[in-house]
Amino acid sequence: MATWLSLIIAIIFEVAGTTSLKISQGFTKGLPSLLTILCYSASFYLLAISLKKMDIGLSYALWAGVGTALVACVGVIYFGEPVSLLKILSLILIIAGVIGLNLAGGTH
Repeated sequence: MATWLSLIIAIIFEVAGTTSLKISQGFTKGLPSLLTILCYSASFYLLAISLKKMDIGLSYALWAGVGTALVACVGVIYFGEPVSLLKILSLILIIAGVIGLNLAGGTH
């Protein structure tokens, strides 16, 4: 359970880091730049913790896939990015791939 919790928190930090990266405007704003570095550092640390007991394929797919889907949602909701049918279908495919890897087995 601690392994899954580490991964979930790692994903949250990844999303926060990517959002801060956008807000930092190319590392030209101090606080968002610092938050980007701190969030990504925490995210990688927690991802490494999850890799102790999870297969790398599943762990990274969840981290990257769920993170990508959540960042896309943040982009639409917070930054007003456009939504298209292709974008929605692509996110569904990412989620389907992560589910498929999970069903294939992913813990030691």
